[in-house]
Order: sequence, then structure tokens, then C-alpha cells
Amino acid sequence: MTAVEIREPGPPQVLRAVSRPVPVPGPGEVLIRVAAAGVNRPDVLQRKGVYPPPRGVTDIPGLEVAGEVVELGAGVATPALGSQVCALVAGGGYAQYVAAPAVQCLPLPAGLTMAEAAAVPETFFTVWLNIFERARLTRGETLLVHGGSSGIGTTAILLARAFGARVLVTAGSAQKCAACLELGAEVAINYHEVDFVEATLRATDGKGADVILDMVGGSYLARNVAAAATEGRIALIAVQGGHKAELDLRPLMTKRLTITASTLRPQPVANKGRIAAALRAQVWPLFASAHLKPVVHARFPLADAALAHQLMESGAHIGKIVLLAS
Repeated sequence: MTAVEIREPGPPQVLRAVSRPVPVPGPGEVLIRVAAAGVNRPDVLQRKGVYPPPRGVTDIPGLEVAGEVVELGAGVATPALGSQVCALVAGGGYAQYVAAPAVQCLPLPAGLTMAEAAAVPETFFTVWLNIFERARLTRGETLLVHGGSSGIGTTAILLARAFGARVLVTAGSAQKCAACLELGAEVAINYHEVDFVEATLRATDGKGADVILDMVGGSYLARNVAAAATEGRIALIAVQGGHKAELDLRPLMTKRLTITASTLRPQPVANKGRIAAALRAQVWPLFASAHLKPVVHARFPLADAALAHQLMESGAHIGKIVLLAS
């Protein structure tokens, strides 16, 4: 099969298309003929050599795919042979075939193409786990999303609105702010021009955001505390702005805040399978009834993965970037 490997840590040009053996699905796994694979920020970090795959996982990057199940490993009854699925994987998505745990596979969402479905798993698993499970966002609450135009951000807007929450976002340009508003955000804050703490407090009549989804870390931590409502929850999922912060703990206590943090990739298959089951029960019906559709900014042939990474690192995209494997 054709796959994309990382020749050595470095810039996008270290990605190269090579010939690799087709993987053999192990017990509890299925083999998927990949039609499309999503490109995510962790792929970029892996390419740079700062986010290695978990022990025992292929070195081929790629955390989400859509395609057809063509072989079943021992003990697998569902999904069935020939099923069209999208799947979360711990690696190996940048290839024409990938082995995936059966419990991390979900039916192709209603109304989506393979390319659109490939843009779903990583962001939907992440948003569901961190906003709805860990941060407990409920109907009528206010969610502040940093990086609202990213793949995670656009997904957070769609899902929070579908479940009746009010959404505020930060983004880095007027174009990105406009795109977030079109998706359903009520307020879009250009962080180059406006202080997001002041804007959040103004938009909530001084109350603050009930839940804050943060991909920045660093100096944003103290500002998130300032922007949070009493009994608010801050969900940290990345540290693009730095992994260290200094924090006055007194506002954390007086506001009775909760800070939660997680990464998805290293979690056990059982945990990811549980999230997949929750998504299938509570979110999958919305693809038909609420017309959920991931925002796909660009599609590239698998062999042009380097161009996809260049686009992601440029920050010019809105939503997801997808590789087409067939």
C-alpha cells in the first residue's frame, strides 16, 4: 500500500509517500480501506518529533479516517465486512489501509461524504470528552472557545449549539470571526484587537463563561480564570501558547472553579470505545436531524501530505484539512 512516513523530524518536506505492507488486523480490530484521512495538529507535532506515537503504535501519522471495512480481526462481529465507517486511530491514518479497534469505529454519518466523515472522529471525540463529559456543559450555559475557526473550534461551535448552549469564540482575523458567527457562535472576538476577558464579561453581563475550552495554555490560564463564571469549568486540551503558567490561586477558590485537562491519543481503547458509544447514541442522530456537517477547508491527495501540513501551519485554514487516499 501507499503510506506517508516521516523521514526524520523536521519541516513538512520530511513527509514522503512510500510503499508499506498492508497491516493485519489484530484481535478486536478491523482493516479499513481508507478513502480519506483527517489532518490534525498532533500530526504536525509528531512530524516535528515532539509528540511520538504511543508504544506499539505505527510510526505512520494520522489519527482519523473514513473508508470501508475489508477484513475483521478475531472476535469482531461489528462493524460488518463492507461497512462504511469513520474511525479514530492512534496512528496510521496517512495510508491506503489502516487497522483500527472495532469499538472506535462509527457508521458513516448521515448525509456526509467520505472526505467529510474523515474530518469527524478526532474533533468530535475530543469535544465530547472535554466539553460535555469533563466540563459538563449543559443547555443554557455559555461556552467560550479559544481558536474558534480551528477543526476543534468549529466542531465545538456546532455541538454546543446543537445541545442548546450559547457560544462565544476567539479567532485571529475578521474572516475567521465571520466564519464562526456563520456556524452559530453568538459572539466572535478578534484576539488581535480586543481583550477576550473584557469581551466575555461584556457579552455575559459580567457573569463570565460557564465553560472555557482552551488550546492555548501558557498566559491564557490566568485570563481564563478571570473570564470564567462562578462555578465555571476550564478544559485544557493543548498548550500551543506554552506549557507553563503562573497563577494566583485566590480567584480560583473564590469562584469555585474547576480546571480539567486531558489528551486523547494515549488513552486506552476501552476509554475511546466508551466515548464512541456515547457519540453514537447522543450525537450521531443529529447528523440527520440537526444537519451537522464538519467544515472542510481543503482536500489534498495523500501524496501531497506535505502541502496539507504547510497549510495547517500557516494558520490560514478554517475548519479541517483532509487527505484523499483513493
